Amino acid sequence: MNDIRTRIEGQIGRITFTRPKALNALSHDMSLALEQALDDWAENDAVKMVLIDAEGDRAFCAGGDIAAMYEAGIKGKYDGPRTFWRDEYRMNAKLFSFPKPVASLMQGFTMGGGVGVGCHGSHRVVGDTTQIAMPETGIGLIPDVGGTLILARAPGRIGEYLGATGGRIGAADAIHAGFADYYIPEDRWPALTATLIETGDWTAIDRAAHPVPSSPLASQQAEIDACFAGDSLSDILAVLKATDSEFAAKTLKVLGRVSPLSAGCTIELVHRARLSDDIKKALEQEFRFTYRSMDQGDFLEGVRAQIIDKDRNPTWKHRQIDAVPSLEVTQMLMPLGADALKI
Repeated sequence: MNDIRTRIEGQIGRITFTRPKALNALSHDMSLALEQALDDWAENDAVKMVLIDAEGDRAFCAGGDIAAMYEAGIKGKYDGPRTFWRDEYRMNAKLFSFPKPVASLMQGFTMGGGVGVGCHGSHRVVGDTTQIAMPETGIGLIPDVGGTLILARAPGRIGEYLGATGGRIGAADAIHAGFADYYIPEDRWPALTATLIETGDWTAIDRAAHPVPSSPLASQQAEIDACFAGDSLSDILAVLKATDSEFAAKTLKVLGRVSPLSAGCTIELVHRARLSDDIKKALEQEFRFTYRSMDQGDFLEGVRAQIIDKDRNPTWKHRQIDAVPSLEVTQMLMPLGADALKI
C-alpha cells in the first residue's frame, strides 16, 4: 500500500510511514501491514533487527486516523472502530514483545497511535524536533495503544500528570519519562540508518548517541509528585486547588479543557497498569474504555470539536473536571465479557 513500506534492506527489516501530508497518521490498513511485517520477520534469520522510520520533517506519526473512526461513529457503526482498536492493540503487543531489537527514529510529532509504534521498541531515538504526547483526554479518549503502561513506568507521578493533561514533551523529557532511550541529532540519522542496513548491528545506536540535554520535566518532578499522588482525579484536583503555585494554576487550567470522564479514567488506568506491569493487561484495560468511548463517552464530541468543526469548544458529558462520579469511572472500565480484548 502507498501509506507504508515494509521491506528487508541489507541486514534489517525496515518499516517506513509514507503519508507525510497526513502527518503519517496510522490507518487500520497501515496497522495490519505493520503487524504482518513483524510476523514475517520474527523468525527470519535474514533480519537481524527492525528499524521503523517515517517520511517528512513534521511527524513520525501524529496518531491514529481518528477522522475515519468519527465518520463511522456518528452513523452508529461502532464495529469498525472497535475492530481497528482490537487489531492495533494486538500489533502493539507484538511490537512490545518482539524477539529482536526494534529501533525507531521519531522526528516531529509522535502522538497517540504513533507512541504505540515508536515507543514500544528496544532502541527509541529522538532528536531536536521530537514532540511526544498522549493527548487523548482532549478528544474524549484515554492514553491507549499500551500508553498507560509507559506512563505507569515513568518516574514518580509523571505518568498521571502527562496522561491526564496530554502534555507535549521534547527529546530530553521523553527520555526522562521513559518514552525514548537515545538522543541523536537528526542530521546524523541518515548515516546511522545506512550503518544499520549494512551491518544489522544495533550497538551502532549506542555509539551514535549524544549526551541527553537537561530535562525541564525532571526539574518539576517534586511538584508533580506532590500534586498527582492521589488515588483518584478528585484527590489530585483537591491538592492542585490547595497549592498556591504557577504550576498548579497552569495545570488546573489545562485540566479544565479536557474530558472530565477521560481524565478520571486515565488516572485509574495508569494506577492499574502500575500494579500489573504487563502490556497485555494494560491493553485489555484500555480497550474497555475505547470500546465504550463512542456510545458512553466523550469521543465523538471531542473529535468533532478538535478535528472536524475545529471550534475547540466541546460539550462534555460533565461540565466540570471535578464532576465525575467514581461510579462512572468504574462503569467505563468494567469487564466486557465476550467482547473483551484477547491477545
